Amino acid sequence: MTLPDAAAANTPDSAPAPWKLRYWAVFIGQSLSLLGSQLTQFVLLWWITDTTGSVGAVATAGIAALLPQALLSPLGGALADRYSRRGLMMLADAVSAACIVALIALFASGGISLWQVYAAMAVRSAMQAFQSPAAAASVPMLVPRSFLPRAAGLNQTLQGITAIVAAPLGALALGWMPLGWALSIDVFTAAVAIGSLLVFRIPQPVRAAGGPGRTVLHDLAEGLRYIWRHRGLRQLYGLLAGVMLLVMPAFTLVPLLVKQHFGQGPAQVAAVQGLLGAGMVAGGLLMTALAPRRQMPWILGGFALCSLALAGIAFTPAALAAAAPLWWGLAGLAFVAGNTPLVALIQLSVPNELQGRAFSLLSALVGLAAPVGLALASPVGEWVGIRGLFIGMGLLGAAGCVAGFGSRALRSLQAVTESPATGRAAQG
Repeated sequence: MTLPDAAAANTPDSAPAPWKLRYWAVFIGQSLSLLGSQLTQFVLLWWITDTTGSVGAVATAGIAALLPQALLSPLGGALADRYSRRGLMMLADAVSAACIVALIALFASGGISLWQVYAAMAVRSAMQAFQSPAAAASVPMLVPRSFLPRAAGLNQTLQGITAIVAAPLGALALGWMPLGWALSIDVFTAAVAIGSLLVFRIPQPVRAAGGPGRTVLHDLAEGLRYIWRHRGLRQLYGLLAGVMLLVMPAFTLVPLLVKQHFGQGPAQVAAVQGLLGAGMVAGGLLMTALAPRRQMPWILGGFALCSLALAGIAFTPAALAAAAPLWWGLAGLAFVAGNTPLVALIQLSVPNELQGRAFSLLSALVGLAAPVGLALASPVGEWVGIRGLFIGMGLLGAAGCVAGFGSRALRSLQAVTESPATGRAAQG
């Protein structure tokens, strides 16, 4: 396949032909890799939950799965803007698969320890710091500018589908095969993702010329300055970090809520996560169809409704356990209704040569907020109980999102994406 030069690929409303084939091949491969990763996360979290029954142990697993990505995301974003995004994605998949192979061997030997599971989760989290910004920043190089809002919706839909499949598949695997065999699915899906990237190239953006002494640290500083000097982006990043500090622990601690409050097991955890995925699919399809031009109301409203749904599942009495997964379906739909416009807003507002850093800085803020939230949630959860913890996190997260509607800077940022004449955010 003949590739156009990167400058042409980065021109608004232009994309290399046949761009649809390349886009779907690359991101279906990445979605399969996500399927394997989510299945592995389900299996390992349930193993930790069933083995320890401790909020602290599950929270530690969540920190191991989130903190390395948060700390390394700025570096990953800078490398994604400087080097081959395709190469970074392949390397991340390969290292993650190698970690799973090591865990399979340890489980097979019978000598597995909790710290070894934490270590593998931490390494895989570190690989996400390089893979995620490279993948997100690659989309504008694969599709026309006018298709970006729908591409974000389609990507969220694919992630929702994998979430639906991963949880039941993880529960089925735990019931029908040894743990090592269940984990091996992740190795296979990573190989498929690497194969698709070997076949299809991803154009790189044309970088601004730098001096001979320009380093990755200079690139990191440039990305930080860009976000900091744009008041709307600065406030948006800060608001999302605060909200994630409150709500992210819920997604890690849901197995404990299901076990302790509802008195149920892995099949019910799979049902909850399956409904979450179904909601994500519905939200992705909705956003693909609507492709909203006014992103900010959807971002704030979506994350507020998601937060309320997390509180709703804890408000549900144990006797109505069968209805509890419906709240997670609503949470998934609302999350995607907020996250899809967020991705599109960044892709439309930030120059592509800076998007790796823009996405990675957001990931770093959210990622750092998540383990801090888990560290705070662990003692609070032991004190008020898992149910009270979910209610408090959900209500406070919703309140933070509602407060964002009063920000003039966020409304000003919204106005930028409604103008097709520019792809850059207005400075505040």
